[in-house]
Amino acid sequence: MKVTFTEKAAERVKAKLENQEGKWLKLKYDTDGCGCVVSGVSALWITPEKDEDDVELETNIGPLLMEKSKLLFFDEDMTVDFVESANCYMLKCPSQILNPRMSLLVVEGAK
Repeated sequence: MKVTFTEKAAERVKAKLENQEGKWLKLKYDTDGCGCVVSGVSALWITPEKDEDDVELETNIGPLLMEKSKLLFFDEDMTVDFVESANCYMLKCPSQILNPRMSLLVVEGAK
């Protein structure tokens, strides 16, 4: 799986990570409150720990965690962009937009 951050997205994510030493960037497939596992929403998290199910992917801005059990909900080749007009991230692949309004959350005390 390949995940690439655009220059705009990379700048924003790196700025958020600056004061988060020892924390991980994670692309999360969040199903809380969705009612069904296939109705999840992707989000970027800054989390203090790596979960058992996490796999580490190399990106153009460094390591990115993803849950191994949720990889099937994502495409093989994805891009994370930042949309200034909406003040949010966008997750896309060559064939579609996976999430046009993706958030970046700092998760305190994970698990």
